[in-house]
Amino acid sequence: MSLAVVYSRAGAGIDAPLVTVEVHLANGLPSLNIVGLPEAAVKESKDRVRGALLTSQFDFPARRITINLAPADLPKEGGRFDLPIALGILAASGQIPKDRLSDYEFVGELALSGELRAIRGVLPVAAHCGRAGRALLLPADNGAEATLAGDTIILATDHLLKVCAHLNGNEVLAPLPRVDVPAQPTQHADISDVRGQHHAKRALEIAAAGGHSLLMMGPPGTGKTMLASRLPGLLPTMTEQEALETAAIQSISQGGFDPANWRQRPFRAPHHTASGVALVGGGGNPRPGEISLAHNGVMFLDELPEYDRRVLEVLREPLESGKVTISRAARQAEFPARFQLIAAMNPCPCGYLGDAGGRCRCTADQVQRYRARISGPILDRIDMHIEVPPLPREMLYSDRAGDSEDSATVRRRVEQARALQQQRAGKANHRLGSREIDQYCRLSADNRGLLEQATERLGLSARASHRILRVARSIADLDGSEAIGTAHLSEAISYRRLDRDRH
Repeated sequence: MSLAVVYSRAGAGIDAPLVTVEVHLANGLPSLNIVGLPEAAVKESKDRVRGALLTSQFDFPARRITINLAPADLPKEGGRFDLPIALGILAASGQIPKDRLSDYEFVGELALSGELRAIRGVLPVAAHCGRAGRALLLPADNGAEATLAGDTIILATDHLLKVCAHLNGNEVLAPLPRVDVPAQPTQHADISDVRGQHHAKRALEIAAAGGHSLLMMGPPGTGKTMLASRLPGLLPTMTEQEALETAAIQSISQGGFDPANWRQRPFRAPHHTASGVALVGGGGNPRPGEISLAHNGVMFLDELPEYDRRVLEVLREPLESGKVTISRAARQAEFPARFQLIAAMNPCPCGYLGDAGGRCRCTADQVQRYRARISGPILDRIDMHIEVPPLPREMLYSDRAGDSEDSATVRRRVEQARALQQQRAGKANHRLGSREIDQYCRLSADNRGLLEQATERLGLSARASHRILRVARSIADLDGSEAIGTAHLSEAISYRRLDRDRH
C-alpha cells in the first residue's frame, strides 16, 4: 500500500484555492477512481494520464488506484490536474521520489504523447503559489504569463519526461527569470484625430482626470465613438497592482491573457444585443463578464437606449460598488469591476433632433419615450452628460494643423491631477465616499448656495449632487487649485445635460 501527495490549484473566480492531490495504490482488481467533486474534464483525465505514462515508457500500476482531490466540497474542472495526477501515480509506485514533491505545485494538461498543454488562469495560480512559499511547475506555453506574478519561482517545460528528470535530479530545470515588462506604448488612437468638438474633448479630459462616467448625446456622425475610443489613451499608465488585477481577470476568461497587453488599459465595447449575463458574468462555473473584463479600463456602450432596459439595470450595483458577486446554488464568485463607463446615444429615434435642415420628424412624445428607455437611476449614476453637436462644414474640411492637442499632452495633465488625488485621498475622485466628499470638496457659502439652487431647479438627488462635487473636484485638480471655485462648480453643473432637459 502506497500513498503520494501532490499540490495543485483549482480555479474559483480570480482566486486559486489549494488542491491536495492524494494518490493511493492498493491491492485488488486494477481500477482508477477519482473522487473529490471532479467535473467531466477531470474524470476524463484518467485516460489522458494512462496514455501519457505509457507513451513516455513509464509503468502504469496494475493495482487499485484511488485519487482524492481535496478539499472534497470544492468543484474541480478542466485538464489542469492531469500533471499532478500523473506525478502522484509515479510517486506512489516508486518511479519518482516522493520527498521532492512537497516543494512544488503543479498544473498542466497532458497530451497522450506526454507533452504539456497550456491551461487557462495561470496568473492567479502563480500569485497564490508564491504566497504559499512553493515553486510552480507548469507548461512552457504558460511560462511568460506566470512570471508576471512577482517573486514566485516558475519552472516551465514541455514534456512529462522533463518534469520527472527534474524531480529525479537528472536534468534540473532552471527557474524562468523575472522579467520586468515595461508598459508598452499606448496602442489607442490619438485624440488629435478628432476635429473640433472642443467641449467634448474637455469633458473627456475631466472624465479621465477623475475616472468619471460620461454620456454623450448627439446626431450620427458627430464623433461620439471616435471620442470614446480615445479615452484609454488619456488615462495614466496602470500601476503594478492594477496590471496584475486586470491580467488575472483576462487570464481566467475565454480569450486568455496576452503578455503583450501588459499594463494596457482594456477597452470593451459590447454590442447592444448583449445580455445581462454577458455584461456582469455568469454560467454554471461563473466567468467574468464585460464589466469585469473592463476592470481598470473603459467600457463603451454605444446606442445606449437600444440596450434592453433590464440589461442596463444590472449595471446599477457595480457602478457604485466596483465589484460584482455571482451566486449559484453550488458556488459563489466575486469579480472586481471598477470600470469607467462611457455611453453614447442619439437625441431622438431618427437621430436628427435639432438638425438645421429639418430632417427630424419625431414627435415630442416619441422623443420622450426614446429617452425614457434609460431609467432615472442609471442616469443618476452617470457623472457627466454632454451634447456632441454636428460640426460646421468649414471646420470639417479645414486644414487640421494645430487643430487640437495630442493624447500625450492631455495625458500629462491627467497624470498630474491623478497624482494630486492620490496624495490627498489615496484614490481617484470618482471613488470618494460621503465623508471624503465633505472633507475634500468643501464649498464656500456662495458656492453652496449655487449648488443648492441647481439641485432645486434640476430636481437632483443627493447622489447627483455628490457626483457634481466629485466632478468639480477633478476640474479644480486639473487647474492645480486646492479649493473648488465658482468656475469649477459651474462647469461641473453644466455637465448634467439630461437633467436640464427633464426640467
